Amino acid sequence: MTSELRSAAPVRRRRSFGAWFRRSGGRHLVAILASVFALYPVVWIISAAFNQSNTLASARLIPRNITFENFSGIFDNDVSPVSTWMWNSFYIGLIAASINVLVAAFAAHAFSRFDFRGRRALLTSLLVMQIFPQFLGFIAFFVMSRQIGEVVPAFGFNTHGFLILVYIGGAAGFNAFLLKGFLDTIPKSLDEAATIDGAGALTQFFRIILPLARPMLAVIFMITFIATFSEFILASFLLTESSKDTLPVGLQTFLAEGYNAKWGVLAATALLGAAPIVTVFIVAQKHIIGGLAAGSVKG
Repeated sequence: MTSELRSAAPVRRRRSFGAWFRRSGGRHLVAILASVFALYPVVWIISAAFNQSNTLASARLIPRNITFENFSGIFDNDVSPVSTWMWNSFYIGLIAASINVLVAAFAAHAFSRFDFRGRRALLTSLLVMQIFPQFLGFIAFFVMSRQIGEVVPAFGFNTHGFLILVYIGGAAGFNAFLLKGFLDTIPKSLDEAATIDGAGALTQFFRIILPLARPMLAVIFMITFIATFSEFILASFLLTESSKDTLPVGLQTFLAEGYNAKWGVLAATALLGAAPIVTVFIVAQKHIIGGLAAGSVKG
């Protein structure tokens, strides 16, 4: 009886390497090559941060003598205001991302829930404006900052306030368009039920719409924060004082001597500057993946 059961049981055949490679090996190979391509610069940055030579001439992927000298003294403001640059990048990114999420939420709610004249044309124009890069408006930004600075000095040229306004205006349109597609999937019957219960438009927005859209709001916040934290072109144009520079602009000072620059200190500073973003991304990874998955399924 036992021999009959063994003979009736299915026999697993081991596939050959060629059959496995034709079936799924190609995808694994592409994934490995993409991972190596993405991680190679990161490995070099980590290696340069702990390399004692502090130059590229004798740099090695695996340093012979590991040292922490590149990290010592970079937070000394007498040498370079790295701590000030990091704080500027952090709070500018935090304020810009927070206001951007709020503005995008209000705009997306209006496009998704209200029917008004010019709605489709305005929504299309918001998307079309994203085609043009922000640096095309350098002259307009300069003139606007001068004019606004005459009335409100805190939002004039060479101020963090005007830079935050530029960041908000540059990303709010696309974020509103992205969030609008997510809000369209929320049943309007919830709004009608809330209206019957006596809830106003603001109550429906804050009590019903925002909690349901929380995963997508988290995704928009993280994307905007990372983009503003690492932005270089606009910050280098609108800020002219070293004490007001953001971290990407401040890192340029380490390259003032060309190939004789302090590459080790530059790598160490860049590594420390990326640590907060990586930490926040890892902590909020579940919310970000959940928001992206919800947007892909419901959209």
